[in-house]
Amino acid sequence: MTNLVTNVDSTAAEHPDATAIHYDGTDLSYREFWARTGQFAAGLADAGIEPGDRVGVYLPNLPQFVVSFHGALRAGAVVVPMNPQYKSREIGHLLGDSGATLVVTLADLVPVVEEARDETDVETVVSLGEVDGATSFEAFLVDESPAVVDRADDDVACQPYTSGTTGQPKGVLLTHHNLASNARMATDLLPGGTRPDDRSLGVLPLFHIYGMTVTMNTSLFSGAAYYPLPSWDAQQALSLIESEEITIMQGVPAMYNDIVNQPNLDEFDCSSLRFVNAGGSSLPMEVLRRFEEEFDIELYEGYGLTETSPVTHFNSPDARRPGSIGQTLPGVEAKIVDHEFEPVRKVDRGPVDEGETDLDGITGELVVSGPNVMKGYHDRPEANESVFTEEGGNRWFHTGDVGYWDAEDFFYIVDREKHMIVTGGYNVYPREIEELLFEHPDVADAAVVGIPDERRGETVKAFVVPTPDSETSEEEIKEYCLDSLAAYKHPREVEFVEELPRTTTGKVQKFELREREQGTEAAR
Repeated sequence: MTNLVTNVDSTAAEHPDATAIHYDGTDLSYREFWARTGQFAAGLADAGIEPGDRVGVYLPNLPQFVVSFHGALRAGAVVVPMNPQYKSREIGHLLGDSGATLVVTLADLVPVVEEARDETDVETVVSLGEVDGATSFEAFLVDESPAVVDRADDDVACQPYTSGTTGQPKGVLLTHHNLASNARMATDLLPGGTRPDDRSLGVLPLFHIYGMTVTMNTSLFSGAAYYPLPSWDAQQALSLIESEEITIMQGVPAMYNDIVNQPNLDEFDCSSLRFVNAGGSSLPMEVLRRFEEEFDIELYEGYGLTETSPVTHFNSPDARRPGSIGQTLPGVEAKIVDHEFEPVRKVDRGPVDEGETDLDGITGELVVSGPNVMKGYHDRPEANESVFTEEGGNRWFHTGDVGYWDAEDFFYIVDREKHMIVTGGYNVYPREIEELLFEHPDVADAAVVGIPDERRGETVKAFVVPTPDSETSEEEIKEYCLDSLAAYKHPREVEFVEELPRTTTGKVQKFELREREQGTEAAR
């Protein structure tokens, strides 16, 4: 295998007149898209970018992101995708750590780049629109069609950064083989595979590996049409599904929760959808149930990480178990291990009743191995040493997720290891309580964290977003949980909030909730 962008070259040759990207009523054909990537690659060469150099892409979901990404790969460069919501301090770390010398961004974000520039190696800024201190995107393009620069399988293609919820974000070194192999795996997840007549909704942010691989690259590898949306809006997404007869939607649980809570949901015709997938964080079973009831389509849950390109597990139409993250993809291996790296015993069949099961006896850490597992973290030798274990001829990556597996090799995630609450000597997994809260008719969203407690060490607190017409009380929520959970698991505190702090990919930032609680305690 060579440069993964050759897959797009092949698609363009096979489907030159088909729509590659549809945005804001305009179609960009595969022929036009491939020509644009060449023009961008030529612009990079004129700007002095050489193979292996880092190119920052600091954009929302726009056609120019897709062109910049694949144009940079065509030039042999390494893409450093960056969240367009980040401020100068945050992108300063990403640019400085990666050594990026060129950044593509919005005109409105050029001042943010400039503020961070002195601490970085950035020499060139390319902007969408005219602005002082940057070259406009259109002026940057050079009307040439350079050949694709050869890259080895283990050469780095992309350097996304972890979310940094437990410290400074780390650069993840993903190779051409990592990304290409996982995109090919992902194209085969659908019944009959991703097809040229598919239309894929691009609501997942492209700076994140999930949207990058599972939506963008699978579409472009297959000749499908990609429909990017710069920001998440449930009404806009539903309208686009209906008007453009979208066939594929990849999303995170928070998006599906937003959809099922739309008051006018029955006004949208989404019957064109043939495949819907959830990943990025645990999917509450109540959200899955309501979505499938509303749309009469199965919602498939999968699992992956930035470090695994991302997909490692998936529920397929032929092998589906709600409540599970599914089985491993072909070529990927996984197991649940204890602290001595010994496999934990399997249950006969999952999911188990977590309220009636001694989870400590069946759970361990999920570890994975395969062609999609990252090369390592950028300039973090100590971190690399801690997250990999060489065993049985495999290089196993420690995910940090606690789970169990069953006799048919379906895997189940209980919670993140760092989210587990230890109260009075008992282990409590927040997800179990969150699942119950989602079943309450007056709860629109919920998150559970551990907070300090003098007697128990920690105790359970629930942050609840009530439905608009809710009249429930904190005591009612506590009693509701106590009716279904062991006493030590039920929330001792409940706080109603307007919204939960989330990353752009929908993960609840529980550290913010814990910090908020600590700040409240300090103020008392």
